[in-house]
Amino acid sequence: MFALIVLFLVALAAGALGGLVGTGSSLVLLPILRTMYGPRIALPIMGIAAVMANVGRVAAWWRQICWRPVLAYALPGTPAAVIGAHTLLTISQTLVDGVLGLFFLAMVPVRRIVAARQWRVRLWQLTIAGAVVGFLTGLILSTGPLSVPVFTGYGLGGGAFLGSEAASSLVVYTGKMATFGEFGALTGTVVVRGLVIGAALMIGPFLARGIVRRVSPAHLCALDRPGVAGRRRGHARRRMDPVRASSAR
Repeated sequence: MFALIVLFLVALAAGALGGLVGTGSSLVLLPILRTMYGPRIALPIMGIAAVMANVGRVAAWWRQICWRPVLAYALPGTPAAVIGAHTLLTISQTLVDGVLGLFFLAMVPVRRIVAARQWRVRLWQLTIAGAVVGFLTGLILSTGPLSVPVFTGYGLGGGAFLGSEAASSLVVYTGKMATFGEFGALTGTVVVRGLVIGAALMIGPFLARGIVRRVSPAHLCALDRPGVAGRRRGHARRRMDPVRASSAR
């Protein structure tokens, strides 16, 4: 019980971080859960929590969501996530450990490369990114560092970015969790732990919403500097008007 209370408090802080920059919750919690329970249990727990976290972000920013990029990303991403989850549940635990370790190590240079390239993403490119990141989401879970530059590269910022990224992730995670349920990975204990952590993650975006409204998009990017900082000022100004940026495509 004490461990679950500690996890709740850590998840509360992780949820606030995710509410600010759109990612980071899984990166904070997944290594802790993996150490405590092992990858086979940690990933379904974090999957339930991630669904609830994204529900919280969608609720917080519902009116600012841009649905065109959400659908372009999520429609190919959901079946890809199902394939990724199926792969996760059928390979050995040792291989899962290795894949998780390599992924976290690769995130450091990958995020720096993405930031340096300053990519501009079009609607059709969102579809390709959704399929690739969706598969990785099913296999690994913590792919926020990859989806963030995709949506900011499309021209979204502030609440529009946070809500749209969360809405697309919610659809993708739903496909993954359905696969977990089919394979019997969602036991009662896993569900309870996931709900406790997810409740904390849902509160986080509402704690951070006031900060997001007061801080400029450029400063929000600075909070996630390895991933999306360094983009041109003109692109930051473009993200300040996400509706116009979306309609321009």
